[in-house]
Amino acid sequence: MLDPLINCFRIPELRKKILFTVFLLMVFRLGAFVPVPGVDTKVVGAAANQFGSGALGLVDMFAGGALSKCAVFGLSIMPYISASIVFQLLATVIKPLEELQKEGEAGQKKINQYTRYATVLLCIVQAIFFARTVEAMQPTPGTFVVPRAVAEGFGFELTCIVALTAGTLFLMWLGEQIQEHGIGNGISLLIMGGIVARMPPLILQVWRTQVDANLVNPAEDKIGIVGIAGMILMYVLVVVGVVLLNQGQRRVTIQTAKQIKGRRVFGGQRYYLPLKVGAAGVIPIIFAQSLLMFPQMFLGKLAAVAPRQGLWAWVLPKLYRLFDYQSISYLIIYVVLIAFFCFFWTAVQFNPIKIADDMKEHGNFIPGIRPGKRTSEYFERVMTRITLAGAVFIACIAILPYIIQRAHPGLGRAAYIYGGTGILIVVGVALDLVQKIENHLLMRHYDGFLKGGARIKGRQG
Repeated sequence: MLDPLINCFRIPELRKKILFTVFLLMVFRLGAFVPVPGVDTKVVGAAANQFGSGALGLVDMFAGGALSKCAVFGLSIMPYISASIVFQLLATVIKPLEELQKEGEAGQKKINQYTRYATVLLCIVQAIFFARTVEAMQPTPGTFVVPRAVAEGFGFELTCIVALTAGTLFLMWLGEQIQEHGIGNGISLLIMGGIVARMPPLILQVWRTQVDANLVNPAEDKIGIVGIAGMILMYVLVVVGVVLLNQGQRRVTIQTAKQIKGRRVFGGQRYYLPLKVGAAGVIPIIFAQSLLMFPQMFLGKLAAVAPRQGLWAWVLPKLYRLFDYQSISYLIIYVVLIAFFCFFWTAVQFNPIKIADDMKEHGNFIPGIRPGKRTSEYFERVMTRITLAGAVFIACIAILPYIIQRAHPGLGRAAYIYGGTGILIVVGVALDLVQKIENHLLMRHYDGFLKGGARIKGRQG
């Protein structure tokens, strides 16, 4: 295993790419400790727990803790990711965007330009919400994250909008530089870097609060050596499962039609069309969490202005408990939304009718299946089955942290190491990065990370 790592630094081009990528990731981490002007840094740490495990907690995880530190990189790269997803969806229903996609590189540049404009708008909206949330934070009675003298004017909100928007745009530039001059997908690596950076503090927190000094005979409410071994084993099993999800695919046999030209026969070969089990990736979880964020925010604001008696006083608490992320009803809605978005995103990205028409036009067919409508029905049936399997697994990974929290409340946010959005992103991006490094090694006749003809197949960034 050490030989491929050493070989990475024997190739000058690959060495430069790796060192350049590491340097920009260090810049990304440095920005997570530069506070927004106007924030009292002495009381920021005490207010970090108020971000919780909801929408702010999700953004804070992607930002590597920058949001809870009120840093300029607090919004991370998530506004750009959200804008990219929105335009991918719009390109399937809006004809001009669909035509731009078909224009190739020139059309893609135009869509990227629109995506950047949308990113700025999302940054402004999210920065306003963040600024007003921070203004109201009171870690201890009479102590505010933003001093009252600063919060009373419009200046802090404007400063916060400019700082957070500039931070996100700078991260976009960092991602593009990594993509062009470094190794791996720049945007994905920034997200992965933020998630990985959150793991050591959470693990250290669990060790200090939950692990007994006497590992052999721990107290009843503490974790001993058996508990530590069980946590490590559980994490390994989850990672193995996520790797299998990323690698899992259904290979459909495709055969080309035979053509006779003179005395020679062309075609007749067979190849395989891989259909991924987890084609939707982490998108369903992000969509579901984002959608469930709005009822919580809306009901919270409505409860503050609604009458304290009558029908509202009876309905609002029940609705709020329905969407409380610690309730069973929230988990049920969460799982249903994940399953829905798995099928929705797969349907957007995978068009069986178009694939069947292209195969028919080029003289390709599935053995035993008639070209045209029968082929599209076959693809639809296969994708429905493997998407259902992928949706079940993704839903299990998504709710695993909630189950662990209920089983052991003392773990707190450290339970999110075992599942949810973070682990899916980290494993997928790591596989993609290792694949790209391995391709560089094999091109220069060095051994890859796996020998004996085995290959690593990560996500295509």
